[in-house]
Amino acid sequence: MMEREVLSIHGKPVDTTPDSFGELRSSADAVDDFNALRARFEADGYLYLPRLLDVDTLGAARLTMLEALADLDFIDMDYPLGDGVAKRECNVSAREMVGLSKNNDALRQALFAGPMMAFYEDFLGGPVRPLDFTWCRVKSSGTETATNPHCDIVFMGRGTKNLYTSWIPLGDTPREMGGLMILENSHRLEEVKATYGQSDVDVYCTNGMELDERRSRQNRWQGSGTGTFASDAIALREELNGRWLTTDYELGDLLVFSMYTMHASMDNLTNRLRLSTDTRYQLSSEPVDERWIGENPIAHGPEAKKGIIC
Repeated sequence: MMEREVLSIHGKPVDTTPDSFGELRSSADAVDDFNALRARFEADGYLYLPRLLDVDTLGAARLTMLEALADLDFIDMDYPLGDGVAKRECNVSAREMVGLSKNNDALRQALFAGPMMAFYEDFLGGPVRPLDFTWCRVKSSGTETATNPHCDIVFMGRGTKNLYTSWIPLGDTPREMGGLMILENSHRLEEVKATYGQSDVDVYCTNGMELDERRSRQNRWQGSGTGTFASDAIALREELNGRWLTTDYELGDLLVFSMYTMHASMDNLTNRLRLSTDTRYQLSSEPVDERWIGENPIAHGPEAKKGIIC
């Protein structure tokens, strides 16, 4: 049996001993029992649902995205397109991200119809609306592409707090490719919720005090003001005494987690692009964050800024 590569985050080796690193709990055994799924979500802060989504639809979405990335000269065409071998470092801009989702009918079918929407309607128990903005993630190899630990509430907390993130891999994603990790039991960290969890990346101070200064007074874990909770996922795990949980994802898998669930990713140690999307869902009856809805959501930018007295 071949040994796996040493997993890393920003080039630092990850401790994969059982006390520090573990496997996501699969809910494949309870996929049709929504009372059980709600109880597991409450207990764990996430649901991992292997192969819940339609593989053919997602395969078509992946191919369309790879074609678009090839047009942007990110794909090494000396290899089959479907392998997604990177030609160079891939930094997808916000505008390109929107294009990757809007010009991909199969992706929109996978995200906003079919098994995804059926799951949320049963899980939430009523009519559902997704946020309109789709985050298309394209991660090339290297030590600079790992995502730092954060919670989603700081990016989209102006509507209901009962908002749910769906992360899906667009292609088989062994852990060497740096798939998403969840910090075990992080949704229960009440001090984090009461400090970092109250922040908004688009807020600025109108009375002279720098926002970073206010945040540093409020919460010693607060990062740079970009929404990052910590820049060192390995040290954070040790400080909070949790385990990072992940798995070898396959096409069709769905990972659902809460706004207060801490998550991050590892380095992509392969020569292939790691493709994924993350989208958000809520009950239609609850308030929605205006930054992420409409034909052309304002997202993060000048229109999203909100001044407060600090």
